[in-house]
Amino acid sequence: MHIDIDTDTCIGAGQCALAAPAVFTQDDDGYSSLIPGREDATDNPMVREAARACPVGAITVTEDSPRAAVSATDD
Repeated sequence: MHIDIDTDTCIGAGQCALAAPAVFTQDDDGYSSLIPGREDATDNPMVREAARACPVGAITVTEDSPRAAVSATDD
């Protein structure tokens, strides 16, 4: 599993940090960022929920296959 944050899309809503605080945080400007070393957070079940909770779809979670991407726009 790999987590990517589109920093150009992020609006700093903080929903990811609320859903998965062990993986996501907010930087000094209030935008989403990954906690260092958590880019491949395979042990946290809330990562996909954080991607779904993002109001602008800035978070993508990718499995080994490119077809397994999950973002806030997938349903």
